[in-house]
Amino acid sequence: MADGLATAQASPGQNSLALTRDGKLWAATPKGLAMFDLSRLPAAKLNPSIYLEDVTIGRTTQHASQNLVLPAGTNHLEIDFAAVEISAPQKIRLQYRLDGVDSEWLDAGPSPRAVYNTVPVGTHALHIRACNRNGIWDRQGVVFAVTQQPFFYQTRWFIASMLALGILLVFVIYRLRVRQISRSISALFDERLAERTRVAREVHDTFLQTVQGSKLVADHALKHPADNARMVRAMEQLSAWLGQATEEGRAALNSLRASTTERNDLADAFRRAIDECRIQSRADISFSVTGDAREMHPIVRDEVYRIGYEAIRNSCAHSGGDRLNVTLEYAHDLTLHISDNGAGIDPEIAETGKEGHFGLPGMRERAERIGSKFTLVSSPDSGTAITLIVPGRVIFHSDRPHWTERVKTLFRGN
Repeated sequence: MADGLATAQASPGQNSLALTRDGKLWAATPKGLAMFDLSRLPAAKLNPSIYLEDVTIGRTTQHASQNLVLPAGTNHLEIDFAAVEISAPQKIRLQYRLDGVDSEWLDAGPSPRAVYNTVPVGTHALHIRACNRNGIWDRQGVVFAVTQQPFFYQTRWFIASMLALGILLVFVIYRLRVRQISRSISALFDERLAERTRVAREVHDTFLQTVQGSKLVADHALKHPADNARMVRAMEQLSAWLGQATEEGRAALNSLRASTTERNDLADAFRRAIDECRIQSRADISFSVTGDAREMHPIVRDEVYRIGYEAIRNSCAHSGGDRLNVTLEYAHDLTLHISDNGAGIDPEIAETGKEGHFGLPGMRERAERIGSKFTLVSSPDSGTAITLIVPGRVIFHSDRPHWTERVKTLFRGN
């Protein structure tokens, strides 16, 4: 009908079509005879001209250009396009495909339009092709560029920066962890070295000196083997000194034991330390515990014991006093108080420690390591008082004491 045929109906009868020798096709219709000259109508090889009309981005419609640039976050896109064919425009069909979105060609329909809700970030090719009036498809078609701009966090430089930052953070965390492990190992080695140094000093100052004195007594007695009285006195003194050496050696070995790891009770541990102290001191020693014993962290508990053991041992060995008081208090915090009425400590020694000895510096270092408060007050008139306060959140598994203990503390405060 579009090429001039008056009607699509054929005339009644069997022979309504005829092909003559000159290549003409004749058709009999109710509206007359129609002729189609095949030789004068070769197949058209020209492709329709394809162009973009309008583009709608979001709710804004604008004239389309060869290259479409979409702002970041575009969630609706409509592209209107058309094709020019003068002789038979109604015979034209259009198809389109957007690379990265469409997997096959899509028919455009009577009103050619491509609609997309989202377009991936980057530049994509929009292919549009058409078939001419003879039904021949253009294999190449026309290509338009559609560019979806990214948000800043979708850009390559941002992704590369985040990747580099992640690698840097992993490296920094790794280095910090290695440094933390190194410090822990170094602190452990330093602690072991300090403990060995203290024991070596204690063995030298007490045990070896007693043994050396015993040897001198034996040597002196052997110079006069015929003097029985001298020999008996020497043997008696030698026996006493060897007994003292035995007790001193046992005390040095006991200081190496993890005295509080077997039982979670500082009171029992300090009672054993006081029993050892009575061997070498005639002082009147009192020990009191206030509050209910609570579950403690074993490492912090052992540090508290070693600080208290060192303070008790120093008081028994060096203060010269006749009274020693040890108080252990369980409350919101753990408090250990040790005092004597001895000769006191020289202020310079109390501040920096005695040269070659590590008792006082060791106690301060242990207290600092567990985050506790260590105070030492000493004078020739009042003796020496040492107080250690360990925060409950550090030593106790629960930093809140039992309600009965809080009530007792309240009444004691009143």
